[in-house]
Amino acid sequence: MTADPSASTVETRPAPEPREAFARFLPVPTRWMDNDLYGHLNNVVYYSLFDTAVNRYLIEQGALDLHHGEVIGLVIETHCNFFASLAFPQQVEAGLRVAKRGRSSVRYEIGLFAEGEPLCAARGHFVHVYVDRASRRPVAQLPESYVKALSALEMP
Repeated sequence: MTADPSASTVETRPAPEPREAFARFLPVPTRWMDNDLYGHLNNVVYYSLFDTAVNRYLIEQGALDLHHGEVIGLVIETHCNFFASLAFPQQVEAGLRVAKRGRSSVRYEIGLFAEGEPLCAARGHFVHVYVDRASRRPVAQLPESYVKALSALEMP
């Protein structure tokens, strides 16, 4: 059987999202060293800002204990779409939301906004699998402190 060339699947091109698409915002500062020779934030910096925003939120909510917590999150998947340039010394705001929460995993979605801009300059996601710090095996279920923090990021 051959495929019908007139029946094509149309992929939706990623587009920037508005602030209303995110549950919570955190400031994430840029640094002089974040700019590359093209005068904007280097692409790897966006991933660092994603990671900083997610972990800062979890620390502030009392879920993540960097040094003594029994549960830690390991990144197993990342993705980013770029829509507009960001550069030092711009103030950047990270919008956060939880797109999916499993037994031991969470998909965080992050939008990076230039201060005051209505649409994100970049949007990406991280998937964390939460594991026992000692064994590095997935936890049976997320601790209640995580559940509480993550619930506040879930969109209706």
